[in-house]
Amino acid sequence: MVKTMTGFAIYEFPFGLLKIAYEDSIVVFLKRVTCPDDFGQRTEFTGTVFSQVIEYLDGKRREFDFPYKLKGTEFQIKVWEELLRIPYGETRTYKEIATAIGNPRTSRAVGLANNKNPVTIVVPCHRVIGSDGHLVGYAGGLDMKIALLEIENQR
Repeated sequence: MVKTMTGFAIYEFPFGLLKIAYEDSIVVFLKRVTCPDDFGQRTEFTGTVFSQVIEYLDGKRREFDFPYKLKGTEFQIKVWEELLRIPYGETRTYKEIATAIGNPRTSRAVGLANNKNPVTIVVPCHRVIGSDGHLVGYAGGLDMKIALLEIENQR
């Protein structure tokens, strides 16, 4: 029986604390967190992932080349895969995402799926906005969403 290597590390980044969790050198969770009980164990792999996130935040990277796996419901994964199609520096509305996945009346469910995105920044849920153009909802906080969109639009 092959044992799965799992772990996580928490790093300080411009928005507070970033948790990177992995299974067998595949990222399964990348999100802003608050008040962790444990900061995990930093590894070469988590260091590489963190470096790429910082390069993105510094405007030096547009894509990530570390492996990651999306875990969720069939609907959530469909939404997250559609988010990956949004080009850097562009946005889509919740309704546009719902329509693109073949469920035009599921804008609210798209928003809930975005909120559960386990690999933020990489799976760009920050690129999804309200139909009126307003920035609404973001699991990492609206301050982070605004900053991520500004990074992408100013470079």
